[in-house]
Amino acid sequence: MSVHCPRGPIMVDVAGLSLTDAERQRLLHPLVGAVILFRRNFQSVAQLRALTADIHALRSPALIIAVDHEGGRVQRFIDGFTRLPSMRALGMLWGQSPELARARAEAVGEVLAAELRACGVDLSFTPVLDLDWSRCAVIGNRAFHRDPEVVAELALALQTGLLRGGMAACGKHFPGHGWVEGDSHHVIPRDERSLEALRADDLRPFARLAQAGLAAVMPAHVVYPAVDEQAAGFSPRWLQDILRGELGFAGAIFSDDLCMEGASAAGDITARARAAFAAGCDMALVCNRPDLAEQLLAELDVAAPAALASRLAGMAGRGSTADWQAHTASAEFAALRAQVAALHAQDVAPQTGPAVGEAN
Repeated sequence: MSVHCPRGPIMVDVAGLSLTDAERQRLLHPLVGAVILFRRNFQSVAQLRALTADIHALRSPALIIAVDHEGGRVQRFIDGFTRLPSMRALGMLWGQSPELARARAEAVGEVLAAELRACGVDLSFTPVLDLDWSRCAVIGNRAFHRDPEVVAELALALQTGLLRGGMAACGKHFPGHGWVEGDSHHVIPRDERSLEALRADDLRPFARLAQAGLAAVMPAHVVYPAVDEQAAGFSPRWLQDILRGELGFAGAIFSDDLCMEGASAAGDITARARAAFAAGCDMALVCNRPDLAEQLLAELDVAAPAALASRLAGMAGRGSTADWQAHTASAEFAALRAQVAALHAQDVAPQTGPAVGEAN
């Protein structure tokens, strides 16, 4: 029998292919509201379905289960899943035919979402809305295009496909990670451009998606000193004044992983979480460091954001796992898979770039 406990504002991870007793206890903590999975948590489709069913059965409402499953080099689950192209492949297709690129972006979104939903995963942190400035290796081919209008059009099409596949969209990395050369997993990057320059380019996809009902945003661990000396994920100026006030975004704000070096300026793990919540984040991520997750759950004393329950409800996957399993077994879905697989086969160096967010 599941324990009735509202979803809390912390997202944590688990170590392996099934839950340990200690992890079950951690996931029952009232501050926990979601779990993020990594490649180490996947062995097979059957194993993944058992793991997500176990996690969902612990609590009511069920914990949100998320993953970074974008395509290209950021695809956590491989065997039994369609290989997804990098988003740059869709941007290159735009140069040949915008109409075909939109259609393929919808297909990628639906295949991505439906295959995850058939395994009990609620949310993928996608799409990447960063611009391809050809400066930032960690973004690189994860970005659709350099042109913000093309990025917005393809992201809107991908979002349509995600929704068709039972999943909300989460745009990242607000207000744009594509200009800086540093990787915020390892350094604290600084983008010296003015707010006017950012509005003219990098903010435009976020503005378009916000107006189209984007369900979630993940801010960058990047400092934009012309706007605020705090990184965007710790900045009320960025999250409350600009994202919510100026752009009209009404969905959930997930911090990027608070264990990344780009978050280190905010202090220890508890100080980082407090700063993220004070800035306007709804949920804080603690990845690949169970010791820090335990410390945070023991020390955190902030109340959950007032709108957390309704915003997290929007992150839960639509439809039942059984229904999505039936859908992904249909002839109609096989045709979509074939389109997506063909686009991946035509992709130029889809694995190019540094690994993203994996501890092992």
